[in-house]
Amino acid sequence: MASNFPQFIFVCIFIVFYSDFVVVVCSSQLFNSSLGVSGFSSAVATWYGNATGAGSTGGACGLEDGVAKAPYNAMITAGNQVLFRHGFGCGACYEVLCKQRPHCSGKPIRVSLTDECPEGAYNNDLVRFDLSGTAFGAMAKPRHGEKLRNLGRINIFYKRVACDYKTNIMFKVDKGSNPFFFAVAIEAENGDGALSLVEIKTANSNKWIPMQQMFGATWCVHINPNTQKPPFSLRLTSEYKHQIKANNVIPVGWQSRTIYKSNVNFPNKL
Repeated sequence: MASNFPQFIFVCIFIVFYSDFVVVVCSSQLFNSSLGVSGFSSAVATWYGNATGAGSTGGACGLEDGVAKAPYNAMITAGNQVLFRHGFGCGACYEVLCKQRPHCSGKPIRVSLTDECPEGAYNNDLVRFDLSGTAFGAMAKPRHGEKLRNLGRINIFYKRVACDYKTNIMFKVDKGSNPFFFAVAIEAENGDGALSLVEIKTANSNKWIPMQQMFGATWCVHINPNTQKPPFSLRLTSEYKHQIKANNVIPVGWQSRTIYKSNVNFPNKL
């Protein structure tokens, strides 16, 4: 993975005196690998789906058609395995920009990782963003979006940033959920954006039960409807080990394919 850290290069100046002495003065100077885009690293970008769409209506993170709606608003990306990380990269936020003339604005846009690049050639690039058509075009100057998309594949610069959705976390109960099996896709996490652990607590219990990552941002657990009754509380641990609780967020009588909005979110910082 391309490093976000600046690289130090030693510059040596040779000073020659008439007395045949040679003095070598060396100093370390700070250079950024992104050729003048401070704090950013290099990557490759392509785009998929409709030219002004949200990439796909599914996606390997499990957000389905939610990627086209607030708070994502089609500003999403798929990532190769370096970014996707077998689903543990779902939800991470990045700023990306391009500098190719004459179409790129050179201004960063913010995208959320909600999908995985296809296996194969995409992983031949060290870091690959496969942006929605909307996001790819947003890197362009005004009225240059179509021309930039016509390039298909371009070099970009990127950095990880804190997510800031200006809403609280949402839980979408997976379509496969039933009284014995509960699965939920978790959306709009501020801060890290990505989760490392999800736990569930049932009514009249003080025990937090770890859930399993089913795929992407969707987590699941087997339940006994006779002893493990709703409402369900969910405890989330982010990639950087921040933790919050959404108490009683899944109500009695919950329904599959339904979104339940919490009253909590992580701080909008990494």
